[in-house]
Amino acid sequence: MDIQSLPIDTDNFDSRYRLVHLTAQRARHIAHGEKPFVETKYTKNTTIAIQEAISGVLEYVTGEDAKKEKERARIYKREERYTPEEELTELEKDLKVYLQEKAELSQKDVRGILEEEH
Repeated sequence: MDIQSLPIDTDNFDSRYRLVHLTAQRARHIAHGEKPFVETKYTKNTTIAIQEAISGVLEYVTGEDAKKEKERARIYKREERYTPEEELTELEKDLKVYLQEKAELSQKDVRGILEEEH
C-alpha cells in the first residue's frame, strides 16, 4: 500500500487547531457535494481539503466577524430547513403515525380482554 503524504506548512495559519478545524469543515462540504477548489490527484475528502487549505484558496474569518457569520449561517439554515406549511405537514405525519400505533395497541388490549373472558 502506497501512503500519500502532503507537506503541511502552517505558516498561513495562526495555529494548527485552526488548520484542522478549517480542513474538517471543508471536508464536510466536499462530502456533501461541493466541488473542490483545486485540481487534485487525491480522492479522499480530507486530503483534498488539506490541499486546499495549504494552497491558500480557502478564506476564513476570525473573532467578531466569525461570530457574526456563524449567527447568519444559523439563521439561514433555520429559515431554509422548512417552510411553516412543510413543518406542519411533518408534524401531522408524525401525529398520524402515533395515533395509528396507539389505536392498534388499544385494539390489541380489547381483544386480549375479550379472549380472557371466553
